[in-house]
Amino acid sequence: MKLWMTFVMLVTVTGFLLAADAVTYAGHDKVAAALAKGGPLASGPDLAVTGNHRDMPGEVEVHEKETDIFYITDGAATIVTGGTMVGGKQTAAGQLRGTDVKGGEARKVSKGDVMVIPAGTPHWFKEVSPQVSYFVVKVIKP
Repeated sequence: MKLWMTFVMLVTVTGFLLAADAVTYAGHDKVAAALAKGGPLASGPDLAVTGNHRDMPGEVEVHEKETDIFYITDGAATIVTGGTMVGGKQTAAGQLRGTDVKGGEARKVSKGDVMVIPAGTPHWFKEVSPQVSYFVVKVIKP
């Protein structure tokens, strides 16, 4: 419970620092659905909050202007951060996807863990065992 409160405080402080224009409320049903299947919970010009669920590894990602804050709510995964992206291709403005990472640091994450990945840092859900659900708060640089 203590970790959950830390995450709530982090999101709250982030929201205040970014001077959101309106209050956003996501009820427990919407949150549960987002954590089960993935989906948006809140957004603004300089932030986005989503619920996510994975049952398989993903692609390597680099967001040029987005810092990702992950809070793992259930399950476990191995996330690789840093290093150099291999096979990177631009998929949208400021967004790159790749197939592998040379170097980097692998960390096993599980329920209650928080990870902050600065903009421009390669990151990759390399292994998911057997599934992982998590919130992402994206802090978007202008």
